[in-house]
Amino acid sequence: MILRPGTFLQNRYEILEQIGSGGMSDVYKALCHKLNRTVAIKVLKEEFSQDLNFVSKFKMEAQAAAGLSHPNIVSIYDVVDEGSLHYIVMELIEGITLKNYIAQKGFLDNQETIGIAIQVAEGIEAAHQQGIIHRDIKPQNIIIARDGKVKVADFGIARAASSQTVNVTAMGSVHYISPEQARGGYCDIRSDVYSLGITMYEMSTGRLPFQGDNTVTVALAHLEDAVTPPSLYNQEISVSLENIILKCTEKKPEFRYGSMQEVIGDLRQALVNPNGDFVHQVAPDIDSQTVIIGQPELEQIREGRKPVKEGPASGTRESKYQGPRAERQDGSVYESRSHESHSQYAERERESVRRSRASADKKRRKNEDDINPGIEKILTAAGIVAAILIVAILIFVFARLGGLIHTGVATETSASTEATESSTEESTVGAEQVYMPEIEGLSEEEAREKLKEIGSLDMKISDYEFSDTVEEGDVISQDPKVNQLVDRYSSVSVVISKGPEFKEVDLSSLNLEGQALETARTLLTNRNLQVKVENINSNTVPKGNVVSYSPSDPKEGDTVTLSVSMGPALVNPVTVPNIVGQDMEVGAEMLTEAGLTVGTVSEESSEEIAEGLIISQSIEKDTQVEGGTAVDYVVSTGSAQQKQYRYLASINESYPLQNVVGPGASAMQMNIKVQLKQTVDGKDVITTLMEPVSIKGDQQLPVYFKNIEGAYGVTSGEIQIVNADSGQVLHSYTVTFVPVPLS
Repeated sequence: MILRPGTFLQNRYEILEQIGSGGMSDVYKALCHKLNRTVAIKVLKEEFSQDLNFVSKFKMEAQAAAGLSHPNIVSIYDVVDEGSLHYIVMELIEGITLKNYIAQKGFLDNQETIGIAIQVAEGIEAAHQQGIIHRDIKPQNIIIARDGKVKVADFGIARAASSQTVNVTAMGSVHYISPEQARGGYCDIRSDVYSLGITMYEMSTGRLPFQGDNTVTVALAHLEDAVTPPSLYNQEISVSLENIILKCTEKKPEFRYGSMQEVIGDLRQALVNPNGDFVHQVAPDIDSQTVIIGQPELEQIREGRKPVKEGPASGTRESKYQGPRAERQDGSVYESRSHESHSQYAERERESVRRSRASADKKRRKNEDDINPGIEKILTAAGIVAAILIVAILIFVFARLGGLIHTGVATETSASTEATESSTEESTVGAEQVYMPEIEGLSEEEAREKLKEIGSLDMKISDYEFSDTVEEGDVISQDPKVNQLVDRYSSVSVVISKGPEFKEVDLSSLNLEGQALETARTLLTNRNLQVKVENINSNTVPKGNVVSYSPSDPKEGDTVTLSVSMGPALVNPVTVPNIVGQDMEVGAEMLTEAGLTVGTVSEESSEEIAEGLIISQSIEKDTQVEGGTAVDYVVSTGSAQQKQYRYLASINESYPLQNVVGPGASAMQMNIKVQLKQTVDGKDVITTLMEPVSIKGDQQLPVYFKNIEGAYGVTSGEIQIVNADSGQVLHSYTVTFVPVPLS
């Protein structure tokens, strides 16, 4: 039933307009006359309202979700039954759904994707801590408010729906459901992790990983097909963000993140280390068994029904998917084995091991069955005879050593005795000693495993050393060396690499070219690099900015040379005169006569320099510059004690940086400064009120300054909020200066 504008619910909520419709409900904007606020009302559709069992579960789950209180969750105010109407009253968010936002932009950049994903994950994590699983995470249920705050909606509703026999089409979320949901199996918090991973995939690429002609095709793709790496569709996606998405969308829950808190931690690290390889992939369990989905179960999925079997034991079917082949935008062929190492590849390896073991067992049993009992008796007797011979040989040896047997007899039996001893020694070497294998270059774990396989050798780490050639964690050297004979069960000493003592620094990600010198210097010193500056002429790079740098791949502690632009080569060079100490009018004439122009003139009180004389100039005297260059200078206003008044102003405002940054502001940082701009004698004079400060993009910037002293005799000015990195004026306030007598 459609509610028309003007309809009242509970004599309290006036329906204003319909603002949305979903698979299970219609959403209206309404006015609460009791509290005089606008709210959103989600009304169950008629086909669900008739199912009393569903309504009961819906109310129970919605009431549980109403207990959630978090900045990133849409608040639920009330759950109401009114006749045949069953509805939820919730917070009205003025904004846009993430689905529409993606459609407008095509796809989001790395920082915006991470910023939104962190807020969504924080909301979901708050629900998980209360024992509530969303089960229907998708961009349609994520709202970006006008102030940039991201909120998750529909907590509890999906759980009520999933507890009923509702087909995939009715749910309307098949593109985002986890494999265990598609299979009708047990769901937990890792199901929400999967759906968030699909949502991040869509944010990063503007498309879904699995598409098909119908919902059944898409559901089966969640079960069988590997996720195509998002870098195939967006080559600008960072390495760390792609790894996070791929881990979230693993087929098996145990390979995904165990909680939203783990997702948030890696997302935050991805902001500061976009190309880092820090995402921990869970190694597959080689001994685990693969559970195959049978034909009846597949038929049930195709019919849109739940399989009979539920619970954690319902395994997914591992396909032989080798990854898609496609062409990148540059025309190169891209072939992905997306996550085969975690599922398909590991399963094929397990199957191979099982077959080998079965074959070996069968062969061993056959050989045992073929042994003749008579032969066994012969072999036993031969063993006894051999033992007697060995004892006799030992008696001869000891007798010869003790002089009990004639020398001739000893000589006569010497050859046979030595041959027997030689044979015995070789046998002992084969059984008790092994040749030392080569383990240099192997990882610590691989080396330890290889030594155990060769002769149950025990590996002892004698030291850790830095190495520029051996990767961190690998073996640098071994003792004993390769091919030396060593006793079984003995120890082997190794030296393990700590990696390079000074790690390489990737400068390409810093975008140094074109940066201001001081900005580039700060970026390099923060990475433990020394800076050397050389000045060169450049026709394309503004003066004071970096033209180039070398080397391109330094190590920590190295010196990086920055080539800084002096501007274009001089065509009409002129020499800057010395105007310090001159009257301001005389100084202006001297600059004009030299072929230069007057730049910004500012004022400053001085106890030493008389009023009206020049205190300093922006370009040093005798410097060669291009003709027509502007030279700034500062003029003395005389001693402050000589003035009768001070011109003062004040301001008390706050400015929301969210207006500049937009969605995802909580993950952004800006360098902000505040300055005063006044016009003095026809020239702009800039005074810094607040030095550059790093502020998060979702904060309010307090603009509070008391007793701002302006230029003498000037009654107006402009307080400017400036982006310190770009110089852009973000906002300005006009202030009035009033004369205050000096006390």
